Amino acid sequence: MRQTAPEGRGPVRYGPPAPDTGFPVLPGLAGLLAAAAGRTTPEPPGGGPVLREAAAGYWWRRGLRTHPEDVVAAPGAPALLLALIAAHGGDLLLPRPCPAWWTPQARLLGRPAYHVPTPAEAGGVPDPYALLETVRRIRAEGGDPRLVLLSVADDPTATVAAPELVREACEAAVAEGLHVISDETWRDTLHQPGGAVLLSPAEMCPDDVTVLTDLGGALAPAAWPCAVARFPPTDPSRADRWTDRRARVLDVLTVLGALVPGPVAPAVAHALDEPEDVTVRARRAAAVHGRLAGAAHRIVLAAGALARPPQAGRHLYADLGPLRAGLAARGVTDSLELESHLTARLGAPATGGHRFGDELGALRVRFGTGMFLGATEEECAEAFGALDPLELPHVARALEDFGGALEELR
Repeated sequence: MRQTAPEGRGPVRYGPPAPDTGFPVLPGLAGLLAAAAGRTTPEPPGGGPVLREAAAGYWWRRGLRTHPEDVVAAPGAPALLLALIAAHGGDLLLPRPCPAWWTPQARLLGRPAYHVPTPAEAGGVPDPYALLETVRRIRAEGGDPRLVLLSVADDPTATVAAPELVREACEAAVAEGLHVISDETWRDTLHQPGGAVLLSPAEMCPDDVTVLTDLGGALAPAAWPCAVARFPPTDPSRADRWTDRRARVLDVLTVLGALVPGPVAPAVAHALDEPEDVTVRARRAAAVHGRLAGAAHRIVLAAGALARPPQAGRHLYADLGPLRAGLAARGVTDSLELESHLTARLGAPATGGHRFGDELGALRVRFGTGMFLGATEEECAEAFGALDPLELPHVARALEDFGGALEELR
């Protein structure tokens, strides 16, 4: 029998949570939040000067010339993306698969959204030739494509797109008059910083790319809502509220009341300044989750399934298509049923590919690596402090159970 969402929980509300680090809040960040707890007013629309200055410095350190007037902050990436889509207008093009929260933004605004296939080597960035063909088809059907969303460090596939692929996709989009929104939430979670080369589209097409980053990806707790966007630098003498996308985004955020909470602002600004305790924590979290993702990847391949090697993030995207016969014998014929079966079997979220824009009939699923860290705060702390977390008994048992769940399907 086909499974449905529990009563009262629609497909959006039942959507997958972002993979968490499993780390406790840093004492320094918690202290800043506590010190500002008496602040009764939120940040102004788009963030105050201290927060925007910190965000500008964050991008300067990554080679992107940025000033506070080029930055907008909001309480989380969904609100900020909604404002960006509303400010630009037109139809959207998204890679297939893409983050689960992207498509609902377009639906909420009543905007058509078209998924474009990604190349075999990496997700997050549409294939340039497929992108051009999709634009041609949309226009032939009377559509108005204006935006391309992509992520060079991708959720759900956990891959990092090669610079040449990013350049070709961005150049194709710009040549067709499209603006690019680059979600770089996971750029600071590279498993091996010296292994994958991550290049922002804003480095290649500085006048045609807006960069979006949710601090919950690496620098701040996910429960503290804050995301920042970097707009292409604009000559103030040529900007007005009708053509300046940043001004229009501020209008939307104001209407929504989407303001960064006052007590959160000092802590997230401190995180954006990247003091040593924050950067050390981020690097350690990326390394540990990278070890876990690598182990899970080997288990998936040993079970006869497919997956791209994970390079970033805290997740693994697997294709269980080769196990279709075993799954069918258990009544699992699509990714919705696969999600229900594996979530129940593993006792942890196993998110079906249909939530990321993949075909329902494709047996793809995203696993979070957090389920291998441990069931208690003590076990998680032990995993983060170990020289090799894979040698810990509770981590080994969790990985063994994961492998057993897949082996049952053969």
